[in-house]
Amino acid sequence: MADQSKSKPKIHYPKLGVCLFIGFIIWWLPVPNLPDGLILPDGADFTKGWCVFAVFAATILCFILRPMPMGPTVLLALVVLAATKTLGETGKESFAAAMAGYGNTTVWLVVGAFLIAGAMIRTGLGKRIALGCVVKFGKTTLGLGYATAAAEFILGPIIPSNTARGGGVMAPVVNSLARALGSTPEGQPKRAGEYLMLNGAHLNLITAAMFLTGMAANSLVVDYAFNEGVKFGWLTWLKGSIVPGLVSLFLLPWFLFKLLKPELQDAKAAQTKAREQLSEMGVWTRGEKIMMGVFVSLLILWVSGKAHGMHTGVVALIGVLVLILTGTEKWEDITGNKEAWDALIWLGGMVCMAGLLKDHGFIAWFASSMEGQVSGLGALVTALALALVYFYSMYGFSMLTGHIAAMVAAFLALAISAGAPPMLMVALLAYFSNLCGCLTNYSTGPVVIYSGFGYVPVARWFKVGFIVSLFHLVVWLGVGLPYWKLLGWW
Repeated sequence: MADQSKSKPKIHYPKLGVCLFIGFIIWWLPVPNLPDGLILPDGADFTKGWCVFAVFAATILCFILRPMPMGPTVLLALVVLAATKTLGETGKESFAAAMAGYGNTTVWLVVGAFLIAGAMIRTGLGKRIALGCVVKFGKTTLGLGYATAAAEFILGPIIPSNTARGGGVMAPVVNSLARALGSTPEGQPKRAGEYLMLNGAHLNLITAAMFLTGMAANSLVVDYAFNEGVKFGWLTWLKGSIVPGLVSLFLLPWFLFKLLKPELQDAKAAQTKAREQLSEMGVWTRGEKIMMGVFVSLLILWVSGKAHGMHTGVVALIGVLVLILTGTEKWEDITGNKEAWDALIWLGGMVCMAGLLKDHGFIAWFASSMEGQVSGLGALVTALALALVYFYSMYGFSMLTGHIAAMVAAFLALAISAGAPPMLMVALLAYFSNLCGCLTNYSTGPVVIYSGFGYVPVARWFKVGFIVSLFHLVVWLGVGLPYWKLLGWW
């Protein structure tokens, strides 16, 4: 999945018990009174909305404490809602409502992209692209930083698991380059390894922010936005991110280079190592050529969506079918892609619960109750204040997905009710949902992997992460705000 590190084989029952107990307590608490004048959506039942919130809160706590993987956690939540007939008069109606999220089109876009990402890795095309960037740009240590940026930018739109992209493709290559330069965790980490690890981890978060398909949980933001009447699809997401994102990719390797001051400047040894690995891969295989054709075609079709009218999810599944029909992927590869089907379970379930919270009035109640806390600040100040609180609240979460699921819907509804520009608020939450992962060494899978190599002490990772957070705010607000003004988003 997008940002979950390897699941432990055993369920931690004490932690699971705590999560269930908290959910049970919330379920049986008295349902709050609705504020005077609050109009709920048609068909809303706030009592049911409160029960959904209890289950949702227990689910988010499970995401934070991690007593078991995300898939079964969400499945448990849906079963509780269906079994208690919370969502319908009959068991069948309640079960049908609990399964509604699995028909969401954006969920299937993510699943399709995961299946394509599996082919990108299996054919070796992802590794070839990464090594090719190193051979092209990696004469110096700073050049290796830009090679990583180029590879991340190329792979970002098509590999929706930032863990697969950063941890499965890029991190092993970056680690091997550091060692080729004589930099290891035990000996001379500051020679080059510290810089390369921090650079790789933070670049991964930028490309995750730039593309809707850059990180699986991005689709949750899109769904929450749709619930508030804001369409923020693949092309709109890219249109808003492309300028500040490219500025970030261009400046961050240089910024970290100046900040960390790696001892080694000449990286020709790493470039030679990459050239040797590329040579060992041999000539392009038939599978790589087909994968490259599918990759380019998907990007063209996603960008030209208004011309042909196909949904981005349909385009992704067309790519999957081409890979199957050409023999590039076997059906066993598709059914064996556990990340894709795991994402379907947890993402579809979270989309369902988010919709239920909206439909039964819980989000409207929360926004109305909190509106007084931000009223009077002005539209732009309200948006920025809430975005900053959202960004730095990541310190309290152990994963990006949990952070998004817990806060985006409520913050978006609150901001809009307080008069913040809807498109601007969606953009801030969408991009900050990934960029905030810079703050800790445990925020998402690739960060955990890069940190786990051991080149950077934890305290130093946190210190550099905070400085990088300020870099992101300068770029994405200093460049982003004027650019989004030109787009008419505020």
